[in-house]
Amino acid sequence: MNIYQEHILDHYSNPRNKGQIDNPDIYYKDTNPLCGDEVAVYARLDRSKSISEIRFMARGCAISQASASMLTEHVKGKSLDEVYGISSEDMLRLLMVPISHVRMKCALLALKTLQAGILVHMKGKK
Repeated sequence: MNIYQEHILDHYSNPRNKGQIDNPDIYYKDTNPLCGDEVAVYARLDRSKSISEIRFMARGCAISQASASMLTEHVKGKSLDEVYGISSEDMLRLLMVPISHVRMKCALLALKTLQAGILVHMKGKK
């Protein structure tokens, strides 16, 4: 097994930031109906509207859960604009393994969910 596969399995077996946040500023849940993956993202913001705390709950394949774990580590301390600007390519670089077309939705579910939660939060503040 190469180090990149070990990276995915480590985040899957030992997820970082897994859990819920009571009264989060941002909450959103989404699913990938094709494979049954589910991700819920909870985030708390500081006064500068940067992510001060982030957690996730997930059910599904190793790729979707590992990507949620990696994403939460990556976005902590970033502004909402920075997080909303993370591209699919950025997320795939975090995973450090080639992702097949079939598994792309699994790999991007956490990012899609977090960015949708940011949109809901921003619309609610206007």
